[in-house]
Amino acid sequence: MNVTGAGNSTAVCVKIGDSVISDLLMSVYILAFIFGLIFNILTLGPILQQVRKQNVLGIFLLSLSLSDILFIFTMPLWINYYYQNHHWQLGVMSCSVAGFFYYSNMYISIYLLCCISVDRCLVVTYPLRSKTRRTSCWAWAQCAGVYVVVMALHVMVLIHDNLKDAHDDRDDRCYETYPMQRPVALFNLLRVGVGFLLPLLVLAVSYWRVLAKVGQSPGLSGQVKRKVRLLSFGVIGIFSVCFAPYHVLLLMRSLVFYTRPDADYCQFEQKLHFAFSCTLALSSLNCVVDPVLYVLVSNGIREDVKVCYKRHKRMRVNESVPSRNNTAKLNNQLI
Repeated sequence: MNVTGAGNSTAVCVKIGDSVISDLLMSVYILAFIFGLIFNILTLGPILQQVRKQNVLGIFLLSLSLSDILFIFTMPLWINYYYQNHHWQLGVMSCSVAGFFYYSNMYISIYLLCCISVDRCLVVTYPLRSKTRRTSCWAWAQCAGVYVVVMALHVMVLIHDNLKDAHDDRDDRCYETYPMQRPVALFNLLRVGVGFLLPLLVLAVSYWRVLAKVGQSPGLSGQVKRKVRLLSFGVIGIFSVCFAPYHVLLLMRSLVFYTRPDADYCQFEQKLHFAFSCTLALSSLNCVVDPVLYVLVSNGIREDVKVCYKRHKRMRVNESVPSRNNTAKLNNQLI
């Protein structure tokens, strides 16, 4: 595939040398790997208990957790990449696999967060109507659809993004090939629009309606209202911290690629490289925040964690089961 719109394929567009940037990024990925693995493993058991009860939110959480775990298992590859100062020494295939799970996890997480926000909105605004339509089969179908669509699109990216072409005389980078290729720039614009802005709009409208409805409900306790607000602002926070910076800079890079001359484009990419690498590292933190946000704010699932530990220690928990189940039912309807 020929490089168009940004110089020839032999000129060095972006110089990436040994620096503290690699150490900083490596540290972020190490922390994300450790805490992401711990949090997702600790919460996997309680989430499975919710799934056995055919809890719709539990199904979304399980799908989110599985995506995070798949990404976490590829994180040591990125840690090694930054440890080697942006030198990928594991072959093109491993780079493709690592990138596939990296970007697939990002958009699977975004769309599952979007599905959860719509589900919460339906529960709060149409409680009677949604009770008959919110089935476990429908939740599984939504999760499967998200997985299939996102992964199919990224398989197409792997086919068209020629990682073997060094572009600027470097053949040991992984997804840091400069200048950008025209099909990749076009796909980046689609990712920003369909993969981020559209879900963000749906999410914002959903939680705006949820917060308005909850605020007008005198029958809800203050604790339940606080929990709903925490969930709503938490999801917005994930988008703002983990996903928004990356997509803003991705949009800027793609627009500059189309509008600036070759030399200006490469200068822009050189200046933006550190910031863009940091936004990628920030996006990896969603695998840490997801289980904390959706599991620890739920009393029902939090009680399941306690029960799992008690069972592990072979302690009797029969007296706590009815109370735990009642609490779980209430929170599953309103968080």
